[in-house]
Amino acid sequence: MIHVICDNARYYRSKVVREHWETSRVQLLFLPPYAPNLNLIERFWKYFKKTVFYNRYFESFADFKAACETFFRHPNQSDGDLRSLLTENLVIVGEQTPKNWR
Repeated sequence: MIHVICDNARYYRSKVVREHWETSRVQLLFLPPYAPNLNLIERFWKYFKKTVFYNRYFESFADFKAACETFFRHPNQSDGDLRSLLTENLVIVGEQTPKNWR
């Protein structure tokens, strides 16, 4: 059995997809409906938007496109921020808070 962890995108729940998975060795496991801490891409996109879009005005689409391309072509520019943002340090509700977080 192959387990695939998915977000809750609608296409995973379509009738055609469900019928395919019923006879497949693949089992879909869904994240909770809103779980940005479990879905790293959500944190990445939030950082991308904050870095490229927020409080910025672009004269043209070409300027907007250039800003997006610069972000993705030079990922090491934000290396420190991304390393701390995309960690797997998760706190489970009800668990005792780690000592170094107090």
